[in-house]
Amino acid sequence: MSDDRSEPAAPDAALDDEAMGDEVYQPPDYGTRDDPTDVDLDNALGQGDLDETLDEGYSPPEKPLAVNDYGTTAAEQRERETLDQRLAEEVPEVSEPAGNGIGDQPGMAGEPMAAELSGEDRAGRLVRADNETLRRTDGIAAADVGIDGGAAGAEEAAMHLAEDEQEEKAEDFGS
Repeated sequence: MSDDRSEPAAPDAALDDEAMGDEVYQPPDYGTRDDPTDVDLDNALGQGDLDETLDEGYSPPEKPLAVNDYGTTAAEQRERETLDQRLAEEVPEVSEPAGNGIGDQPGMAGEPMAAELSGEDRAGRLVRADNETLRRTDGIAAADVGIDGGAAGAEEAAMHLAEDEQEEKAEDFGS
């Protein structure tokens, strides 16, 4: 007897990757898609609901802005501001005067050197001065006891020995 049923197609032809494309690996589309251009507050992440935003209300600024400025009325807008009025509204730019710091002049000509101001010798560990004559009323005098263990912190490494103005004056009068 003859069989009227047709032979099924070869399995390789039905599952060809080129024929299916990426559709095999994508989830089915159920009709709900996120629209990246949707800026509705109900869809915003990290924001309150639309109802909460409307309940908060609007708080106007504490002071009126530009009420006294020229051009707030229709007549002033037609007439326009004069140049003198515009210049009177300008705020001058205030800049720091040039040449008031160490090392800000080109070539360092005429500038005091940092070593002259701070001293060249590094201070060691600083302790309270034992000698009453070395103590000052402002509490910034200390005695250098030498480098302690060689592991100075950044604050200690920044300290340098400088001659005190009072000591220099006393030496000048004593000789």
